[in-house]
Amino acid sequence: MLRLAVVLLILATPSHANVPRADVPRVVVDIPPIHSLVAQVMEGVGTPELILPPGLSPHDVALRPSDASALAQADLVVWIGPELSRAFARSVDALAQGRVLGLLEVPDTVLLGYRQGAVFSELGGGDEHDHDHDQGSRDPHAWLDPVNAALWLGAIAQALAQIDPTNAEAYTENAAAAAVRLGTLQGAIDTRIIPLRGQPFVVFHDAYHYFEARFEIEAAGAIALGDGGAPGPRRLVEIGQAAQDLGVTCVFVEPQFNAGYVGATLPREGARVGVIDPLGFALTPGPQLYETLLTGMVASFEQCLGAE
Repeated sequence: MLRLAVVLLILATPSHANVPRADVPRVVVDIPPIHSLVAQVMEGVGTPELILPPGLSPHDVALRPSDASALAQADLVVWIGPELSRAFARSVDALAQGRVLGLLEVPDTVLLGYRQGAVFSELGGGDEHDHDHDQGSRDPHAWLDPVNAALWLGAIAQALAQIDPTNAEAYTENAAAAAVRLGTLQGAIDTRIIPLRGQPFVVFHDAYHYFEARFEIEAAGAIALGDGGAPGPRRLVEIGQAAQDLGVTCVFVEPQFNAGYVGATLPREGARVGVIDPLGFALTPGPQLYETLLTGMVASFEQCLGAE
């Protein structure tokens, strides 16, 4: 009789979805830089799960069964948006049952379009912030602008507070403290970038427009397409000629892409190759990754453009 009473009591208890949340929400994030921002907001409360770990390009990735399960069970999915990874977008659309926060859709986010061609038409230009690009032309690498990152901290805190009001104050306080740190970081980077402005350089793919525009250090061109697609022979010839004409002395490669194309872009003796990484390829995921990522990028600029 006692066992039967326990079973009946369990069946009569309201489901988990109908009672106030007492546990920390399960939060799933797409890429390491965004995971870092979410981890800062959740610090002291919980830890978000990272779907696309360092070392993988989000432009071309297949989810594991465990990733699909995490998406399906998540209370909140925080991601850049469909432009960064169509494969991930399809999985979000098919599997996500909880709330989905697309950061490119957060109001007042600075949005830029992909630049056209291998050689960017106006060196030093392209820093006009456009909020009206259609989804096919929007450059999704918006996390490389710390102003966007600071804005998103508040949006992340708000989304978390709505599904976990018990910890709303902690989320809000964490977001505010992280935004202050990002403001300090932005000022420090700007000071270090000033001596490097005006020097022509080429990037491997057009992933750095937000960083370049924010800190007024625009690239002359990109070897590969903005989505990481392999460049064709015509594009390589075009960027190689431009590098020679503009006196490019530095080409930046990325650890997750084939650097074999760089030789065609460095016709000058003494030209240097630097490494920059928009995702944190060699960094440990966590709250510190975002600041470490941007600090490492500016150090790479200094080493390649500031070298004698």
